[in-house]
Amino acid sequence: MKISTKGRYALRVMIDLALHNNGEYIALKDISARQNITIKYLEQIVSVLNKAGFLRSMRGNNGGHKLARDPKDYRVGDIIRVMEGNLTPVECSAQINGTTCPLSDNCASLNFWQGLDKVVNNYVDKFTLEDLVAQYRQGARDDYSI
Repeated sequence: MKISTKGRYALRVMIDLALHNNGEYIALKDISARQNITIKYLEQIVSVLNKAGFLRSMRGNNGGHKLARDPKDYRVGDIIRVMEGNLTPVECSAQINGTTCPLSDNCASLNFWQGLDKVVNNYVDKFTLEDLVAQYRQGARDDYSI
């Protein structure tokens, strides 16, 4: 499984909005400058996050974007899945439209793939946006020069 640029950048955008949350809308140009992501690419990412209900957006001079909920209310897995879709490493280990792979009754590797799927999803769902912000802030405090 490989997370696309959009998935990685979406997580960066959400962390950026959480880090700079002061109740005001944050302009894409500010996020773009901090994250070194083009505004055009950010517009695509923000559009998906907005449609998913993760962001509030406002147009105009004082417009921009902000989180729709508290950072503690976002699971990292949900953010990634909104951009990437299903995180299942192989389709045969997932139920698609309520049906399983026709070979699943006689598949020697199915348990392995289902186990990997469970580990991946449990891991990404274990963290909230608040956790990542706290880890970042802790790392920033520990980074000092003499």
